[in-house]
Amino acid sequence: MQPFKLDKIDRKILDILQADGRITNSQLSKDIGLSPAPTLERVKKLENTGIIKSYHAKLDTEKINLGVSTYVMVSLKAHNRSNIEKFIDAINLVDEIIECHHVTGSSDFILKVITKDIPSYQKLMLERVSEIEVVDSMQSMVILSTFKDSKVMPLPIN
Repeated sequence: MQPFKLDKIDRKILDILQADGRITNSQLSKDIGLSPAPTLERVKKLENTGIIKSYHAKLDTEKINLGVSTYVMVSLKAHNRSNIEKFIDAINLVDEIIECHHVTGSSDFILKVITKDIPSYQKLMLERVSEIEVVDSMQSMVILSTFKDSKVMPLPIN
């Protein structure tokens, strides 16, 4: 699939929406220098082509009592389609697993897990994740501090 060609105005719209997804169309149109109708048309085009996938609220994990974030490297017993599908089906049932990436290297997957505290993390790993029949081994890394957590995508110039 060919990448969508973004012009200067599209990139400006995407930069602004990544910083503030709740901006009004009226304010967005002022910020990019177009009238509201063509601005809305461009945003809809970016949504319809799938460049803009969704809009989300970013939550403060401490304020909602989710104080422990970890990355978990997972290796499967065998790296085949059946095991991969079983693993993905199982982890999709675990709300605390907020990211799952199929990777190269010494592990098969990297998970991002978020829980209330260490005891709840330990319980989740012992009772849910390690019980997935195709899991061979896991290695956890607790996030101590986060110095950059940007969700803003750098937009390449075509």
